Amino acid sequence: MARSSSLTVLSLALTLLVLSPGSLAQSWWPFRQPRRLERGQQALNECNLHRLSATEPTIRYQWEAGVAELWDPNQQEFQCTGVTVLRSVIEPRGLLLPHYVNAPLAFYIVQGNGLLGVTFPGCPETFESGSGSASFSEEGIRGSERTHDKHQRVRRLRHGDVIAVPAGVNKWVYNDGQEPLVLVAFFDTNSVHNQLDRTLRKFFLAGNPEQSEGGEGRHHMRGGQEAVTMGNIFKGFDEQFLADSFGVDRDTIQRLQGQQFEGRGGIIRVERDLQVVCPEYEEEHHHGGRYTMNGLEETFCSARLGGNVDRPHKADIYNREGGRLTFLNRNKLPILGLLDMSVDKGHLYQNAIMSPHWGINSHRIHYYTRGRGRVQVTCERGQLVFDGEVREGQLLVIPQNFVVVKQAGQEGLEWVVFNTHGESMLGTLAGRLSALRALPDEVVMNSYGVSREDARRLKFSREETHFFQPSSASLRIRQVVEEDVKA
Repeated sequence: MARSSSLTVLSLALTLLVLSPGSLAQSWWPFRQPRRLERGQQALNECNLHRLSATEPTIRYQWEAGVAELWDPNQQEFQCTGVTVLRSVIEPRGLLLPHYVNAPLAFYIVQGNGLLGVTFPGCPETFESGSGSASFSEEGIRGSERTHDKHQRVRRLRHGDVIAVPAGVNKWVYNDGQEPLVLVAFFDTNSVHNQLDRTLRKFFLAGNPEQSEGGEGRHHMRGGQEAVTMGNIFKGFDEQFLADSFGVDRDTIQRLQGQQFEGRGGIIRVERDLQVVCPEYEEEHHHGGRYTMNGLEETFCSARLGGNVDRPHKADIYNREGGRLTFLNRNKLPILGLLDMSVDKGHLYQNAIMSPHWGINSHRIHYYTRGRGRVQVTCERGQLVFDGEVREGQLLVIPQNFVVVKQAGQEGLEWVVFNTHGESMLGTLAGRLSALRALPDEVVMNSYGVSREDARRLKFSREETHFFQPSSASLRIRQVVEEDVKA
């Protein structure tokens, strides 16, 4: 009897814990949907999207060992969707200095290899050097005791990786490869996690990022609002105040404030290779976790931040002659549910067509990573808002529910899509899983004024789901047009 009563009390307590609005379970449950700002209400007068454009960055910061390039947030597409996009090019031995931002972000590695450090406050330093490496002396602090370098986890970056980082979390990136490291970052400045305005704010822990060889550290939008602001967060503090806080001399504090980094910017060149503890990719996956974690560490400190979307064997949709799609969402990477964003990677093979489709529950920001192709986009009025060629390095914002169709050129076409929803959904208009195929024959016949035969042809002429090969006649016409353009 006593045991039964105890079990009843325990069951009731667990139920109350789960149902409590302020419970820890709710706060950290990765699939909990965050309340998002009402984009449509907030930007009611900013979404008059009669004309979209494929664009390249217009704001440039030239730093010592790399470049940061920003797409103009003043454009209608960005004003409507509440996103900011930044491309960084880090040269070999270049270090993007530690910093955090006021919005959640996801970035994609377009080219190169490197190291990423993401530091979560309160989490343990689980990476440490072995004997005989990376040790330093603490004489004067702990007598003659010698200690080894310890820090939070360092992750290996490779081409095709997608990394998600919460707002306000510190990070740094280092290029230890032989070619430039190129990454494109998507910031959701309209997220509920950003409680400031929609200006992208980058808080650097080192250097002088506001200094740029190619421009000023501040660029303004309409009405005087700044497109992006950045600076060394220690720079404004009193030197003695910081010296007392850190327990170091004022000369060290001057370095903390970036006074030795005049003119170097936010990406600096490391004189010798950066020496940090980072297991190789294979070793990291082979051994897995190597230390005992408590509850907080299991849910947050050890959270998986990324995945690769470029490996063919990970494709979710594949057509041997047409192309492939890979989705990275909150089901595959739980942190994306917390940040309410997701990422897709698309490959269209030579001359292939992707079925007309729309984003059911999100805006879709396309960055084209390779090749060329033709894209058309229509709005709710049935009007073309974009009809043109897209190429590597360009960005095209597709607002929610706008319909897009794309065809690759001779080189094929590849792109990465950043979505403003943790589990973005696509609807198609042609193919085996299309909206038309799901309709009864009679509805199709009466909607379009066609015979039953034509209705069934509309529904069943394509057995593929997303990727199609064009007809021979269409290919010949396109080849003639391309030859005329070249001439």
